[in-house]
Amino acid sequence: MTQEHQGGSRGWFAARKGIWSRLRFTSLRLRLVVVFGLVALTAAVSASGIAYWLNRESVLTRTQDAVLRDFEKEMQNRAGALPEHPAQDELQRTAGQMANSSQRFTVLLVAENPEGQTVYGSSGGLNGFSLGDVPEALREAVTEQQPITDGNKYPHHLYWQRIVEDDTPYLVAGTRLIGGGTTGYMLKSLAPEAKDLGSLAWSLGIATGLALIGSALLAHAAATTVLKPVQRLGTAARRLGEGKLDTRLRVSGTDELADLSRTFNKAAEALEKRVADMAARDEASRRFVADMSHELRTPLTAITAVTEVLEEELEFEGGGIDPMIQPAVRLVVSETRRLNDLVENLMEVTRFDAGTARLVLDDVDVADQITACIDARAWLDAVDLDAERGIHARIDPRRLDVILANLIGNALKHGGSPVRVSVREVPATDTAGADGTDHVSGTVVIEVRDHGPGIPEEVLPHVFDRFYKASASRPRSEGSGLGLSIALENAHIHGGEITAANSPEGGAVFTLRLPRDVSATDSEGEAGDAGDEGAEGDTR
Repeated sequence: MTQEHQGGSRGWFAARKGIWSRLRFTSLRLRLVVVFGLVALTAAVSASGIAYWLNRESVLTRTQDAVLRDFEKEMQNRAGALPEHPAQDELQRTAGQMANSSQRFTVLLVAENPEGQTVYGSSGGLNGFSLGDVPEALREAVTEQQPITDGNKYPHHLYWQRIVEDDTPYLVAGTRLIGGGTTGYMLKSLAPEAKDLGSLAWSLGIATGLALIGSALLAHAAATTVLKPVQRLGTAARRLGEGKLDTRLRVSGTDELADLSRTFNKAAEALEKRVADMAARDEASRRFVADMSHELRTPLTAITAVTEVLEEELEFEGGGIDPMIQPAVRLVVSETRRLNDLVENLMEVTRFDAGTARLVLDDVDVADQITACIDARAWLDAVDLDAERGIHARIDPRRLDVILANLIGNALKHGGSPVRVSVREVPATDTAGADGTDHVSGTVVIEVRDHGPGIPEEVLPHVFDRFYKASASRPRSEGSGLGLSIALENAHIHGGEITAANSPEGGAVFTLRLPRDVSATDSEGEAGDAGDEGAEGDTR
């Protein structure tokens, strides 16, 4: 297939898809037009059918009555003047005279001549109207003599019937003279009346078609009038869903659609006010946490310095601290450290919420970074590291240390040793950059697995939630409940992700995925001295 043919095929499919999409988009409009059209078609066809039937009966009845009256009059006047046994030429002459009446019908007279033979007289000649053209049932009804009763004073009556020969309608009638004698039959063509009725049918059909077209146009106009406010409402709802809370509808009229628009405007106004109130409260809450954390740092610094002195006194043999108050001093030292870590974590959380956290990128060896994290916290004996040197990544070393400290510390605290940390590299397909050169990117995957009981299934969806405790019976623990959420935020700011799952062999597995080359768009500046958050997770 040539390129031109391929382009034509794509254009045809695109045009067809566009037509179908418009049909689907205007399906309600189409349904309204179809319903209006069906109603109009039904009404027009019904009216046309009734009008045609009434006019048909009126035309045929009027013509039929006039012809039958004239035929009956001719039978009484001319056929009644014939002798009881007329001759052939008398019948023929009388039939011709009867046919010259105002209605111009064909006449057939039947009688017996003086010799007792049946003779015929037809106004149409030898090949004209004959007895074979008269239906047998009509002949029998005409010749049959009816009994004389109170309701029937004559033995013979005038009978008629409509027939169709060669697609031409005819009126056939017959009667017999009272007292015996000549029997007469009449044949009248109804072709002019049929032609008039055909013209009437065509006129009614054209009127029906015009009524259908007019109803479709009116239906389209009505559908446009009805659906335009609905479309505006749909557009406004989409804009509202996109976060444009100042969206309002223009209201005009007092109908149901206008009431719907007013209701939408009231709902949008209430939603905007509610969201604004929530945003204000959220901003005030974040500002309060940030201000509180910042204000706590100064007294905490002094308290931390004092607790360090107290801790040195506790470790010094023969110190001046009374053995009776040593447990209290140790508790103060421990809680002061915990409070200091909590304040640092809260400040870090407020930076993420405010969007002020930034990356300070550097090219690091991932294996060296993990080793430094483990060594700084004296976890070498409890952690099994499976990481080859040479896997480099451009990331923020301090934030990677925070992530690793939280994941490994959480595994040691809740899963127990040995904790296995493995590193692997997932290469990516070469992609062409904006400058025309090829850039090779990839992903660094770090898995932290413990050998503990694993994470309960109902807890898995919440392990990264802030302040989440797996057990309500232990609301207080060594961690603040912010460590894993901070680790996840640090992964997100790198463009990475952390997932938690249970290993089929037992234990929990936390998987960290980071791009090897983090975009430097948001890497200017530093998020402040967040310090070493350590392993703060408390989820199991």
